Amino acid sequence: SIRRTLSPAYHDRSYQNGAGFSSPSNKFLPNGSSKHFSSSSHLPFLFNAVNIVYRKGWRRSFCRCLFFFVIGFVFGIAPFGYSDTDVRAKDFTFPELKPPHANLRFDDQIVTSVSLSVNTKLLEPKESTDITEPLKQLIVVTPTYNRGFQAYFLNRLGQVLRLVKPPLVWIVVEEKAASHETAEILRKTGVMYRHVLCAFNSSSVKDPRVHQRNAALEHIERHKLDGIVFFADDDNVYTLELFESLRTISRFGTWPVAMLAQSKNKAILEGPVCNASQVMGWHTNDKSKRLRRFYADMSGFAFNSSILWDSKRWARPFSNPIRQLETVKEGFQESTFIEQVVEDESQMEGIPHGCSRIMNWHLHLDTDNLFYPKGWLLEKNLEVILPIK
Repeated sequence: SIRRTLSPAYHDRSYQNGAGFSSPSNKFLPNGSSKHFSSSSHLPFLFNAVNIVYRKGWRRSFCRCLFFFVIGFVFGIAPFGYSDTDVRAKDFTFPELKPPHANLRFDDQIVTSVSLSVNTKLLEPKESTDITEPLKQLIVVTPTYNRGFQAYFLNRLGQVLRLVKPPLVWIVVEEKAASHETAEILRKTGVMYRHVLCAFNSSSVKDPRVHQRNAALEHIERHKLDGIVFFADDDNVYTLELFESLRTISRFGTWPVAMLAQSKNKAILEGPVCNASQVMGWHTNDKSKRLRRFYADMSGFAFNSSILWDSKRWARPFSNPIRQLETVKEGFQESTFIEQVVEDESQMEGIPHGCSRIMNWHLHLDTDNLFYPKGWLLEKNLEVILPIK
């Protein structure tokens, strides 16, 4: 029990600072509250409690709070579990969502939900495991000069080259001056071309095309054009198969050429004899040319253009520029030029397989005595109209 005095003396006691406490005989329960006290004694009770805590227990309470705060802080920063701190970009990528595998048959399957004049039939996809390699560039060199049928020859060759798959560049070489007529023909063909001028005076040379071809070779070497070089005279006849076969050449390729004899009464064959793609020998019918090393026509071979400007790649023993020689006799131009490109037949490739097909013809058309007509001759009988029977 809690004993409380009822002496009025305590009720009349006054305290300094205006604070009045309850009777000093009031005893507090363990929870800090008294059993009986009046409403007027609330304020003295609070001051009494603060005074007791301040005098006796504030240091202990503060130490306990500080101790538990330190323990909580240590537990909070301690690495008790593993966490991956290596944050990479791949951790934030969205997962690849793939639909479930379904066995679909594309045979005669029609998508009826699309109706915009589109073929909705699904075709079976083709397997394309090999990466398509880009086509090699063809560098076609054509010397030309002012003569009869020049426009006809250039237009015919230009229309053939127009059908060849790109990339292709047509180097047309004129002597002395570049004519506007030739430039207009080249523009109309739609083939990518380069109009080159040969400034060498070739009036004293029997075949001016030697210097024209050398001018084209110099142009290729100076600009380091990469591709397969082919000498295509404008008066020859070529097939599209020939130009497509040129892209299979690695270093030097050759093939047989059908030639019209000078007498125009027979055709002869000149070129390699092949076992698959290996050159085993040569075809020739001209006894005066049997002293040559290689029996190939000027339009019967092609070579890699990098041989002209990259001698280290092909292990050439000399670095002299490869050119046609004007001092050799007619008919030996091809052989002396090939000797500068390859050493023997082991470095040659015969095309097509087995060298069994003729892909171009050398006609030897003589147009020196032809002249351009001055006008058209219209006969009066052209005005006669005959009825159809």
